[in-house]
Amino acid sequence: MDRLDAMRVLLAVVDAGSLSAGSRKLNAPLPSVSRKVADLERYLGANLIIRTSRNLQLTDAGRDYVEAARRIIADLEEVERRASGEYQTPRGLLTITMPIEFGHRYILPIALEFMNKHPEVTLNLLSLDRSVHLVNEQIDVAIRLGELADSSLYAVKAGEFRLLTCASPAYLERHGTPQHPTELTDHDGIMFNDRSFFWNFQIDGKPVEAMPRSRIEVNTAANCVAAACNGAGIARLFDYQVPEELSSGMLVQILKDYNGGAKPIHIVYSRQGLLTLKVRAFIDWILPRLRAACGNYGDAPSPE
Repeated sequence: MDRLDAMRVLLAVVDAGSLSAGSRKLNAPLPSVSRKVADLERYLGANLIIRTSRNLQLTDAGRDYVEAARRIIADLEEVERRASGEYQTPRGLLTITMPIEFGHRYILPIALEFMNKHPEVTLNLLSLDRSVHLVNEQIDVAIRLGELADSSLYAVKAGEFRLLTCASPAYLERHGTPQHPTELTDHDGIMFNDRSFFWNFQIDGKPVEAMPRSRIEVNTAANCVAAACNGAGIARLFDYQVPEELSSGMLVQILKDYNGGAKPIHIVYSRQGLLTLKVRAFIDWILPRLRAACGNYGDAPSPE
């Protein structure tokens, strides 16, 4: 039995939550995954997991073993990176996760420039509008929008973004320009059908919901922008989604005093042992370029 392989299989099963989910994560047959876990239990002479119809639970021995296995695998991978020279020159696979639209607009061009600058680095770019666990999913760097939860990760602030309310000049000419959020009830709105943007405004320091009539629903920001530019109604969008439309006058920002404050953009990474050169080089590369695109903010690295 290959114990290291069995450890990796066990960790995948535990992280995925079940044997079947672990087999999908590993892209391996379920019987093979189940057999490797069973072989490991027989070798140790202890039950590591309790199998149920829906999920699995770790035994006390299983929790101790999984914790130790994580350390062993992490230490081994670091030794391998050192042996391969990953700490002498940027090389190897660099996995980056980023919000879909923001990543396409800002992160992708910067990452491609980095790849061209460092020919021994290959990129794995994951566009996801959700937060992922960096260690469990083997993510090197994450770009995250909004406030961060406390954790053992490190974060560098790279800019800010704002939620704004806007409409086309043609729409405002036909219907008038609302001067207060309460006037939105007399206007047409472009809504996201998953209600991902709530129409909350800051009035006298308190969040207040004020919504227009729903005339059209969309499921992407691109469709929302297009509908707003065509005069379909008032929209709520992030400023990074409409820079050209605002600068060209296709859209006009309204209710500026009620839209609320700015939210941060962070570069997030895990630091277990010595930071690999590919990660350090990418952070040094992207930070000034992202700050130039999103605002110049000089916060030092800090725990997330």
